[in-house]
Amino acid sequence: MAKKVERPLVPEEWVRRIGAVLTAFPRCEEEPAWVGTRWRVGSATVAHVFGGEDQLFRITFRAETDEVMAFQHLGAPYFKSEWGGNVVGMILDDDTDWAELAELLTDSYCVQAPGHLAAQVERPPVVG
Repeated sequence: MAKKVERPLVPEEWVRRIGAVLTAFPRCEEEPAWVGTRWRVGSATVAHVFGGEDQLFRITFRAETDEVMAFQHLGAPYFKSEWGGNVVGMILDDDTDWAELAELLTDSYCVQAPGHLAAQVERPPVVG
């Protein structure tokens, strides 16, 4: 019989940092997930953080369809999820750029939230 591999608990400090970004958005709620913690607006998941059986920590979030391929090609620490066409993620570790993650989470909220709620979120101007 195969031994069940335990998933590590995400450090509380990381959950608090992620929650501080997401719960500042209108109607974005934190809740326990099947593993780890997730944040939702209505029934739509904005982000999900969890420890994997490989002992790595991951956060998944949503991206605009045209950005998904870019994340996939960037490689580590980014990845495209095997489920959901617009679900991407990143490995979290001691080198995580928390400011960049906050921007990605803001975008994820705006992808998932109803338009009238997303319109209330201040986003950095697009340069280009």
